[in-house]
Formats: sequence, C-alpha cells, structure tokens
Amino acid sequence: MKINQKHVAPAALILALMSGSCVSQQEYDEAVDLARHYQARLHDLEQDHLMLEMTADGLQTELMNSEGAPIPASYIDMEAELSQLRAELDKMGENPDDVAVYNFEDGSYMIRVQDQVLFDSGSATVSDDGKSKLIELCKTITSAPHGNIWVRGHTDNDPVKRPATLAKFPHGNLQLSAARAVEVAMVLIGDGGVGSDDVHVMGFGEHMPLKGNNSAENKRFNRRVEIYVSNAK
Repeated sequence: MKINQKHVAPAALILALMSGSCVSQQEYDEAVDLARHYQARLHDLEQDHLMLEMTADGLQTELMNSEGAPIPASYIDMEAELSQLRAELDKMGENPDDVAVYNFEDGSYMIRVQDQVLFDSGSATVSDDGKSKLIELCKTITSAPHGNIWVRGHTDNDPVKRPATLAKFPHGNLQLSAARAVEVAMVLIGDGGVGSDDVHVMGFGEHMPLKGNNSAENKRFNRRVEIYVSNAK
C-alpha cells in the first residue's frame, strides 16, 4: 500500500487574528482550539481559499489601525504563512494515491482513503482488503497519544439509482456517505483498537467535492473517506 505523506502549515493564528489584534490568553486558547477543528476542513479548497483571501486582504490594515498598538513579532510573517498554506492546499487538489496522509504542524493529521480501496461500488460494507488497510493505519493512530478522531464520508454527485443500492440508501448519497463513515469507524474501534469515545462520524455526500464532478477521474477523486486525527491536548 502506497501512502503519500504531505505537510500543511498551521491555521491557528488566522482565527486569533480575526477577533482583533489584542486578545486575552483565554480568547487566544479558544481560537487555537477552533483552529484545530477547522484544520479537518483545510482540504475544502474553495471555502478555505475564500476565508484566506479575506484575511490576507484585511489583516494588515486591521492591525495598523488598532489604536497604534505595536504589531507583535509573531504576526509579521502572517502573509508568508498564508501563502504557504495556500500552496499546500493546492497540493491537496492533486490526484491522490490510494492512501494519502497530510501532516499538520500542530501534530494533527488527516488520512484520505479513496473509496475503491474500501468499498465495492454502491456498497457501505468494508471489503476484507480494505479492512486490512484500515487496521494497518490504526497502528499509526494508536502508536502515539491523540485527541478526537473525525471519520468523514464523501461521494461524487452521481445519484443513487441501482435498485438494490437505493433500497438500502433511500436518502441517496448523503446516507451512503454516512453509512460508509460509520463502517470505517467501526473497523477503527473494533479490530483497529481505537477508543470508541474518541471517534466521531460525519457524512457529507456530494456536498464537499475536491474537484468538479465533470469527469470520471474527478468523480473518483471525490469519492473518499477521510480520517482526521487531532493532536493530544
């Protein structure tokens, strides 16, 4: 199994700065906690790029107009950090290996697994080979302390039409993606040895594509399960 390792710069300072240039330690800590959660969605390129563009455009003016307060040294390189983050986000739009791991600088990471590695078409049952790959990944997850784990299911925008599949998932792709996320989570918790209290499941259906659903290759890219492992606090 080929696993592609990637690195992404932290987004924690972004949320802290958006609340103003002078914040209390508590507010800063809360912003960092929020940023860690939003790192799970860094790959949602269009939404995150919009936020970053707005932040980059208004950041310098906002800081300079904050009643003459000096700009902390830690903020000086924000533009460079934003540029680096954009570049790393763009890399997430490249065609993936079957399994790709994105490492964040705060110690969290995201594992992206293409759906064909885990499931037959229209199925939410993890294949034997897919289960073996997940158990292998769990060795990494359980080898070090970690925080919460989010398992996120995604599909392309092809509607569920096959009668047998539609009978199982009458609510379509959203239900299918959620069912797949649940099945992956149960492998992590069962044979993978991950604590059940740490695992949270989400299904997004077709609503968070990484590429336009305008070709077979792009649709293959959008069909995926992501496992986001937050860092231990």
